[in-house]
Order: sequence, then structure tokens, then C-alpha cells
Amino acid sequence: MTALARMRLVGYVRTGRVVAPLVTYLVVLGTLYGGGAAQAGEAYGVSALFLFPVLAWQTKLLLDAEPDVQRRLAVVAVGSPLREQAAGLFAAVAAALPVVVISLVLPWGLGGISASAGPGDPSLLSGVSVGLWAHLVMIAPAVALGACASRAVTGSFGMGAMVVVAGAVLTLVLGLNGSPVWWLAPPMMSVARLATHGFVPSGVAALTVHALAWTAVALAGYVGMRRSRT
Repeated sequence: MTALARMRLVGYVRTGRVVAPLVTYLVVLGTLYGGGAAQAGEAYGVSALFLFPVLAWQTKLLLDAEPDVQRRLAVVAVGSPLREQAAGLFAAVAAALPVVVISLVLPWGLGGISASAGPGDPSLLSGVSVGLWAHLVMIAPAVALGACASRAVTGSFGMGAMVVVAGAVLTLVLGLNGSPVWWLAPPMMSVARLATHGFVPSGVAALTVHALAWTAVALAGYVGMRRSRT
């Protein structure tokens, strides 16, 4: 399974599919941080919010890089559809980590984060800590959304792109304050809002549970849809 995950990751990079989402996100980061410095928690919360659809898109591209026939052969090679699916998800998480590192480091080079805290603002350490959490907690929901948008589930690239866009839009809409069905979407909006207040343990714990629960449901749907299409 590890070899299959490595093969998919290498294929994603060598085919050049890695370029589009990475360049898009670098442009977004440059736009976000080019206007001046902000508190670490606030800046990182917003960048994590924008990173969510980018990683979902990246996951879709990575899983779509493999031809359908090769994917079926991979199931035979690893001996189980679940192992084949897990290899793809593992590769998607591995591909997400370097982008997260860039997202955490680049703002400092662009002067987008203030090293000083004003009266009533969370400390720099608190802001950086909640920023790191905000980026890590959104990896799993983003990978799950991208997996559900992959060609193996949707049947076509266009339909998969619509799933990514719809998922990102619904995440923003359902995450608005006062939405009665907020639990239907991953808590990316709530993560961004919480980040402005610094590292609040109770809020971090609650949103982490929400994100993991949403991911579990989405991945269960992914496995079920993959089973129905084989």
C-alpha cells in the first residue's frame, strides 16, 4: 500500500498537476498578505479557510492522475479495494503537508504577520499555535471532499469539479453565524473566526471533533460510492 501511495504521489508531481493548485494558492497568499501585517491568529485563520478548497482540488487532481484501468489493476495488486482507497488518501495527505508548511512560513516573508500584539490581542505564541492547528485540522475534511469529487466517484472531470466548487461554497454558506444546519459542513468558517481570538482550548477541541466527525461521514460516503461503481 505504501508503494502504491508513493507511485500516485510521484505521478501527480511528474504529470505537472501539482502546478495549478500550488500557483493558485501562492497568488491567493500574496494577495492576502500584500496589504499589510495582521495578528498571527487572524492571518492564519483566513489562509486556512482559503487553503481548504485548494487542498480539496489538489486531492481530486491527484486521484484523477491515475487512469481508470490502472486503478482497477491497483486493487488487484494490493488485494483489497479499501487498501487501494487508503493508499490514495494517504498520498493526498502527504501532498497536502508541504502546502501547509508553505502556508505557515510564507506570510512571514511577505510581512503579513505582526510580531507584536496590541492591548486585548492574543499573544504571538497563542496566534501561531492556533494558526498551526487551523491548518492541520482542515487537511482531513479537504482530502475527504476532494476524494468524493474524484473521477472514480463522479465519473467525469467536470462533475468532479462541480462537487469541489459546491462543497467549498456550501462550507462558506452553512458556516455563517446563525445557520441552523451548520453541522452539515466542515467547520472552516468557525475555525477562521476562532483563530482571531487565539488558542482557546475548549473551542479548539469542539471544532476538531466536528471536523473529524464530518470527515468520517464523508469518507464513509466515498467508500460506499466507490463500492457501488466497481
